[in-house]
Amino acid sequence: MSPSEKLELETLAGSDVEFRSDTMYFLVLDRFESGMPEKPREEGDEMYDASHQDWRKYWGGDLQGLINRIPYLRSFGISAVWTTPLFEQIRSMTRGDEQHAPIHGYWTSDFKRINPRWVNDPSEKRLFTRDDTTFDRLLAELHRQGMKYVLDIVCNHSSPDTEDGKGKLYDDGELVADFDNDKDHWYHHYGPTLDWTDEWQVQNGELAGLATFNENNILYRNYIKDAIRQWVGKGVDALRIDTVKHMPVWFWQEFTADMATANRNLFRFGEWIYSHPENDASVDFANRSGMSILDFGLCMAIRECLSGQDPSGFHALQRIFDLDGKYHGATELVTFFENHDMPRLQSLGVADEGMNLALVLLLTTRGIPCLYYGCEQYLHNDTDGGDDPYNRPMMEMWGETEATRLIGILAEERSRNRAVQWGGQWPKWVDEETYVFVRRYRDSRCLVILNKGPQRTLTIENVEFPDGHHECILTDNPVEVKDDRIVIDLRPWQCVVLVRRGEDVRAATVAVIQLNNAPTEPGDQLAIIGDCPELGGWDLEKAYYMECVNANTWFAELPLNESVRKAIAYKFVIFRAQGDRPPEREIRTARRRLVSPTGWVKWRDRWEA
Repeated sequence: MSPSEKLELETLAGSDVEFRSDTMYFLVLDRFESGMPEKPREEGDEMYDASHQDWRKYWGGDLQGLINRIPYLRSFGISAVWTTPLFEQIRSMTRGDEQHAPIHGYWTSDFKRINPRWVNDPSEKRLFTRDDTTFDRLLAELHRQGMKYVLDIVCNHSSPDTEDGKGKLYDDGELVADFDNDKDHWYHHYGPTLDWTDEWQVQNGELAGLATFNENNILYRNYIKDAIRQWVGKGVDALRIDTVKHMPVWFWQEFTADMATANRNLFRFGEWIYSHPENDASVDFANRSGMSILDFGLCMAIRECLSGQDPSGFHALQRIFDLDGKYHGATELVTFFENHDMPRLQSLGVADEGMNLALVLLLTTRGIPCLYYGCEQYLHNDTDGGDDPYNRPMMEMWGETEATRLIGILAEERSRNRAVQWGGQWPKWVDEETYVFVRRYRDSRCLVILNKGPQRTLTIENVEFPDGHHECILTDNPVEVKDDRIVIDLRPWQCVVLVRRGEDVRAATVAVIQLNNAPTEPGDQLAIIGDCPELGGWDLEKAYYMECVNANTWFAELPLNESVRKAIAYKFVIFRAQGDRPPEREIRTARRRLVSPTGWVKWRDRWEA
């Protein structure tokens, strides 16, 4: 099969990339590692401080440094690397008392060029005229190691006011827009956002003095989509998309559709800052925009729980998980507990033991875990409470720690255990100091016990593990299960993780099917019926059963052998827990899918009645 034929089949059959088996690592590129400190520089030294004393200037981290440290990241199981944006940036400091260089990468001047500071020679900045740049070598090495690269992009704005002006935008070196001389209306000119409860102001006003793009202008939309398509064409595996709440959802639906056409297997997630399951706008965005989002609700709950800011402790976390049914894809939310825009967890007073517990929680709970660089080395600078810019220190240590050991064990388990990747999350014990939950998918399990309080003896019922001797994968310590119950002595800050891995579903093609919005009730079973042999030819007794993930999501891996390269028809049916109620089928004509011979496809559906 030719590449073009394979792409056509994947598009027709439905597929997208799977990130839930990955452990992601987010790094501020300028503060990670300098691979070529003496390399030639296009600009002068005004924005660069080799002494690492001025926190608002470049310190010299680059892509070569990242390449050099790929073995380090692989040593503790990192499988996806997200860096701050790589685009060419403004070349002068911002105006005002506190002058800033764009070390973070979010003040773009040219989306079709790479910041020459990130590569080994300034001549590489015209990234799309060649295939031998430092960035190309980074992608090649990551992919050779079985790792993924996440490109950070910002579509909402370009740059603030500097000595060179404001909002000057270039197309591979050619000026196409200028905020101060905006003859073609590439920018909004409504002034700063003053009322953050007003959706129109949030989407059209300026954020922190940044020149805000006018998404209604087709010239701008064509430019930004063309630019990002070129980066996708280089081989990036995912997009992290900045400030998504500041642009209307129709723009993102158009943008994500075009990116999916460029690469169907491109994972996408956005930053809706301080999203929360009780914030209906952020939930609606996650469900309808064509991308997942960063899970700020869980992030803040973890921080407040472990720092003691929320006296309800682990109840704060469970309140978030109890609302997972609001999302179409809660297991694809990107989870984290710190980033470059907030003080690090340890700057809140959390000790190393608390960091270890946070890592165990993040790597075993639902969602796609993302670590902030240096957490594995307990990196933090608490100046001024550790807020920006002190949450972006230079990476200095690279050795083995208790944190790297824990991450390595759990990242490996995540890569192999379907319960950790896809399973539902069911609490077994929740109080202020102790949290016990089980992840469940088919015959795979992961039982997690976390204790941040004093020593205690706990009896845990219905652990869903067979009776007998089990070992914690973190310590090899024995745990006995009897009558589906564990009686365990817990030390302060102790973590226990028990696992069982079931058999993987294998077939010529496995269709990973996710269904939302089915009107199921506790105890009901949901299944797939259809016209193909694998679905029993519409025979209800041969229906293929799905797994419940949460109140809104059911999941299944459907093995397909006889139906490969054929079109199949299917729909969903509910078998009610109350036996006197008849099965309830969807009220719609059957869906039709082409079963491609690509080995694996993903189908996302919603119940219809």
